[in-house]
Order: sequence, then structure tokens, then C-alpha cells
Amino acid sequence: MDNSLKINSPFWSYRKGELHCEEVPLSRIAAEFSTPTYIYSRGHLEERFQEIDRCWKRPHLICYSLKSNSSLAVASVLARLGAGADVVSGGELHRALKAGIPAQRIVFAGVGKTDPEIRAALKARILYFTVESDPEAERINALAGRMKTAAPVALRVTPDVDPKTHRYITTSKPENKFGLDLEAALDFYRGLKRLPNLNPVGIQMHIGSQILRVEPYREAVGKLAALVRELAREGMKLSYFDIGGGMGISYRGEETPPAAAYARAVSEALGRLETKIVLEPGRYISGNSGCLLGRAVYFKRKAKKNFLVLDAGMNDLIRPALYGAHHEILPVVPLAADEVEAEVVGPICETGDILGESRRFPRPESGDLFAVLSAGAYGFAMASNYNSRPRPAEVMVDGDRFELVRRRETYRDLVRGERVPSFLA
Repeated sequence: MDNSLKINSPFWSYRKGELHCEEVPLSRIAAEFSTPTYIYSRGHLEERFQEIDRCWKRPHLICYSLKSNSSLAVASVLARLGAGADVVSGGELHRALKAGIPAQRIVFAGVGKTDPEIRAALKARILYFTVESDPEAERINALAGRMKTAAPVALRVTPDVDPKTHRYITTSKPENKFGLDLEAALDFYRGLKRLPNLNPVGIQMHIGSQILRVEPYREAVGKLAALVRELAREGMKLSYFDIGGGMGISYRGEETPPAAAYARAVSEALGRLETKIVLEPGRYISGNSGCLLGRAVYFKRKAKKNFLVLDAGMNDLIRPALYGAHHEILPVVPLAADEVEAEVVGPICETGDILGESRRFPRPESGDLFAVLSAGAYGFAMASNYNSRPRPAEVMVDGDRFELVRRRETYRDLVRGERVPSFLA
């Protein structure tokens, strides 16, 4: 089979009969750090960020969506290129600052911000809060007043646009929990006069994730742009127009719009509106930067199906089990045996612990290495300790160099912070 057709990044390739990340053979990483291990390409991260940055002709700020991959190493690569951060928790705020992203380039989203998180963001002096409800606006106003400061805010508006993606990652429909409907947005901004500690600086939207068409952006931006113009006529001029993230990537070799196509659609919808654009890409930057490297434990034959059991499972990469998502799975060293069809599964005690269904490859043996591609986004970030499995190591590659950027968890880590109550002594 032609494995090269299934690789969605030029920073991953077969060389001399082995899959490489940039200049490093994956077997070398496995030999030094074992498996399962996440591997990231610095070159891919930089190339994707710069692609987005180049295609915008108007003032803009790229706030990398930290939830897609919150590794300090990944965030640090992007911070050095001038990236900001889109964060959704106090922990992500801490990570962004730790990675060297200035607070003035951080926007804070999320429907359930707590008092400690709001206070921490006010103290850091972030660029703005993305406000998702009237009660949240009142909470931020009260806390800002107690801290004798003004809180910059941008309302998240749900423009009721269907991005044609998985229902779990659609975020702009009326039935979703995020933001306020378009009809309520104008009243919200008008009502800010009663909240003197809020400074309305922008407007925000986020219509979903893994979107493979530009038309939903054009439609949504057009709706919000009309609202911004109405606010300007009423004397409220906003500085930032935040289009969120959601640009999709190729998981199985399909054609996807380039960043420039999204930029053109948004710019046409904005027309002459003079606001600074804020973008929140995550997956588009990090998705195809990474793989999950696993090792075959068993090849199991049954009457109706064969199973390739890896040492990596749904606790390491939950996307296939949660979303039915597709990831290409390739042998690190192409095998010479007869081709077979098998389910690629992990060791977790769940029937849903499937990494790939009905995959064809030469018959593997125990110990063979396999790479689960396109795992740089929502991979380690969603990993868990289910079945009391330590989370995997993370490694970053830069040309012919590679370093451990997060050590593998140990059994001691699994019980750190736990204690047996005294009444059981």
C-alpha cells in the first residue's frame, strides 16, 4: 500500500524504509522513551502559524486555542512567533503565561468562569473576557469593582449558522450552551451602561470545530458585522472582531480549504468595517503536528474479526471513541507480510476502545511500532488515567533533534494527592 498518500503533513515522511518526524526516525524515539508517546513537529507548528499570519492583510491577532494542545513546549513555540492565546480556564491562563504569552495577547472564553478565575485574569490584565451570559457579565462587573479596575469584554454571539460538523462540536446554534443569540446581543450591549466596571471592546463568535467550508464563516461574520455597524451608529465603537477558531484539517487525505480561503471569506463579509481581527485557531495549527506512537502487544484472530492490540488506548486518545473520529494508523516500518484487515484497539476494558476500524496492513507481529497520525490536537489534552493507566510521554522534534517535553507518568503519580481516611486505619 502507498502510505505516503495518508500522511497529511510534509514534516512526516517515510525515509529509508521508516517513518520519520522531520529528520528523526520514530523507532529512535521509541527506543529512548518507550511507548505510548506523543510526538510533535516544531516545524509543522511554525509553518501552520506563519501560513495563517501571512494571509491576513488587515490588523490581526492570532490567539492559539490552548485547549487543542496545552503543552508548554507547543505554546512556547507559538509564543516566540507572536501568538496570543485563547484560554477557557484558570489552568490554561496559568499555562499560557508560563509559556511566555503576554497577558495582553490572551482572551478568556468559557461559559462557567469562577470567581478565582475571573480575579486571576483581571490581575493579569488580559486583553478581554469573552462574556457568555448576562449573569457572567454581572459577576465580572462586581469583581472588577471590588478590585477597582475595569474589565474589557467581548460578547460571544451565536449567529445560528450550521457549520455541518459533528453535533458535539457545533457551537453556534440556539440549542447550544454558548453565548447569546443574535437577537439578544444588541440589548446586551445597550445594557452595559448599568455595569460601569465593564469596558466593551469587542464582539466574538465561534461557530464550531473541524469546519471544512468557508461559507459558514462568511454568513456568520456578515450577521455580526451588521450588529457592529448598528452599535457604531449608536456611539459604541468596538475595537476587536473575534471570529473564533474551527478551521478544519485533513485526517484522511481529503481536500481542505487553506487559511487564505477563510481569510478571504471573512474579509469580504466584513467589508470596510475597521476592527482588528482576532482568530482562535487550535486544531489547524496543532492537529497534524503530532502522532501517538504505540507498540503492538498482540495480533488476535477471531471468527469474525481480527484485532491489533496496541499499548495505546482510548485513555491516551479518546477522539475515535468519543466522536467516531478517523485517524490514519501506519506501521513505522512497512511490513512485508500478507495484508490483513483488523480493528486497531487498545488495552482498555471497554468495547469502545477502538483507535481504528477495519484497517488494512501487512500482518503485524508483537513489538511492531505503529503511528496514529493527526493526533496533535485533542490528543494528550483529553487524555485520562482511566483503568489507572499513566498518561504517555510527550516529545518534540526540531530537525534532527528531539527532547522529552513531558515525562511519562508513573504509578506513584497515579496516587499522588490521595490518602486513606483515618477512620479506616
